[in-house]
Amino acid sequence: MIKVKTFTNVLKALHAMQEIHDLDNQVNQFIKDNNIKKVISVSDTCTEGEGSTIGIIRVLTYETP
Repeated sequence: MIKVKTFTNVLKALHAMQEIHDLDNQVNQFIKDNNIKKVISVSDTCTEGEGSTIGIIRVLTYETP
């Protein structure tokens, strides 16, 4: 079965790289905890507010047995 999981994170000025790293860890932990063997795709998009990037959405598509 193919499933989709969405992760989000707020990006704060001067902390974006740490917050992206934290998001990476969150996704990797989800993959590990759920014993996911096949990742189909990972996609990121940014959210904005008043002309500034304020967040990131990461979508993970994976297959389960």
